[in-house]
Amino acid sequence: MDCFFAAVELLDDPGLAGKPIAVGGDPGRRGVIATCSYEAREFGIHSAMASARAIKLCPDLKIVPPRFERYKQLSGQIRDIYRQYTPVIEPLSLDEAYLDVTECDQHQGSATRIAQAIRQQIDRELGLTASAGIAPNKMLAKVASDWNKPNGQFVVTPGEVDAFVWQLPVTKLFGVGKVTAQKLHQQQVNTCGDLQAWSEQQLLAQFGRFGSRLYQLCRGLDDRPLQTQRQRKSLSVERTFLADKVGFEQCRAELDGLFATFEQRLDASGLDGKVPITTLVMKIKFADFTQTTVQHHGTKPGLADYLSLLREGLGRNCRPVRLLGLGVRFGSESVDENLQLDLDIG
Repeated sequence: MDCFFAAVELLDDPGLAGKPIAVGGDPGRRGVIATCSYEAREFGIHSAMASARAIKLCPDLKIVPPRFERYKQLSGQIRDIYRQYTPVIEPLSLDEAYLDVTECDQHQGSATRIAQAIRQQIDRELGLTASAGIAPNKMLAKVASDWNKPNGQFVVTPGEVDAFVWQLPVTKLFGVGKVTAQKLHQQQVNTCGDLQAWSEQQLLAQFGRFGSRLYQLCRGLDDRPLQTQRQRKSLSVERTFLADKVGFEQCRAELDGLFATFEQRLDASGLDGKVPITTLVMKIKFADFTQTTVQHHGTKPGLADYLSLLREGLGRNCRPVRLLGLGVRFGSESVDENLQLDLDIG
């Protein structure tokens, strides 16, 4: 979906049309931007930006609080449309999903026409626009879905894969973040074509196990199946403070309430005792917006465990703290073995 949260706000309040708007938190309470309209993006505003910073870039920016129940309602209607074409759907978020349309015989089985039909139906029935990527696998479909945004689609046929990935920036590859990208750029590797000059052994030496994945992805190869039975992988809570916390004792004073909130959420999820917990996680964001994550193996979360993680994390940076988060990661999720022609609608 194109700027989904912002698009929903425009749908429900047409008076916002043509104005720079964002969905996010209060600038006066250290809120952050969840998403914004294309008019706002022209000012350099983007998701995860501090709302206060966004207002400085665009004083006329209209920031509206998120309405997640409304977004969930429309997301459910969008998925109902998907199901008219295929039952093999892997939701990525409220506004994005993979669809395997290999067995769909509508529109003569053409993935391109199916994507077009889905987008037209979403627009016609809900008044929202979507962009689509059509390709032989998930990685390529995801990349292609960003190619003609907003309200467009892009196709990578099997015969076009080699040419498409040859000129593709390595930063577009799944799993290539800032650190990996920097290492590649230092080696004069900017495109997948550049990366194809490296042997798998060289990539393994440089990037460990991820090297094998890079070797496949830079050639447009991705055999991941759609995961239609998605099990929750993590659960967490976090809090941004109105005033920075300095030192262990001030942070510790906030941890009791945060842990109590987490216990309530874990209990409400119905997962406690049913899905194995494998890892305890503590997230700390400092006043300069750098952050660190500390994790230990664990099967039962306890306040003492998170105090230990907190102490370790604070030892990595002497700056005041603006945000604390804690949570758990669960066991591996089940995988649906179906695969083939994927659409990334988002």
